[in-house]
Order: sequence, then structure tokens, then C-alpha cells
Amino acid sequence: GDTAQMTPLIKMHTLGHDFVPAPIHAGGLRYHGMSAQVSAIKEAGLIEAVNVHQRPIFEAALGFARSEGIIPAPETSHAVWGAMTEALKCKESGESKTIVFNLSGHGHFDLAAYEAYLSGSLEDFDYPEEAIQRSLEHLPAL
Repeated sequence: GDTAQMTPLIKMHTLGHDFVPAPIHAGGLRYHGMSAQVSAIKEAGLIEAVNVHQRPIFEAALGFARSEGIIPAPETSHAVWGAMTEALKCKESGESKTIVFNLSGHGHFDLAAYEAYLSGSLEDFDYPEEAIQRSLEHLPAL
């Protein structure tokens, strides 16, 4: 649908329907944009977006698996990383917060990604800024 321009134009943070990400694992998060709902709550200032490499995500996922006995899906591991990062900030500052995250899936169908991380073959990747700018040039002005 979206890649073929068959869907209506949806207001969201995006790199454009023709964006083709690098062939990295990224836990299934290789779509060109955020959902309309997530984009709206980001614009409302309720959440912030962060860029995190793959290896710290898997490090957090393994820590979670070891302490909770649940192997989170790689996509879910981004939320695990975020919750753990916020908890560590609270620990350092002495602040008390309620931290909520969504454990939306287990990693039983993507154990190959964990194997790649544990073997050291999972690499971090920085998408070239020039390529991002080229994608943004094709977006309609809203």
C-alpha cells in the first residue's frame, strides 16, 4: 500500500514512502515513519524520540531476560531500553517515578538476532545524513 502510494496521505513523522533503509536488523523497525498516533503524541510533547544503536538495545534485552525470565522481541527491546534508562536516571538522581512501558512481544521468533548479538556479528549503523536529507526532499509540504 504505502510504498506503492495507494494509501491516503497520513500526517506523520516520515522519511517518505520511497525511503529504503539499510539492510540492518533493527528489530523489525525498518519502516519509513512513525504511526500517526505516535507522531501526534510526540508533537503534543507527551513523548520524545531517541536514536539508539542496536547493541545497547540487545544489551538491555538480555538484562531484562536474565532478571524477568522473558526474552523480549527485538522491537519490544527498544521500550525495555527506554524504561531501563529512565530507571537508571531515577536511581542516580534519587527521583521517584512511575515508569510504564509496553512489553508487546517475545523474542522466540527472532532468536537469530540474539545469536548475532551474542556472537558479535550484530553491528551498529549510522544512516548517512545526506541520504536522510535526500529522502526528506521528496516530502510534500504540509
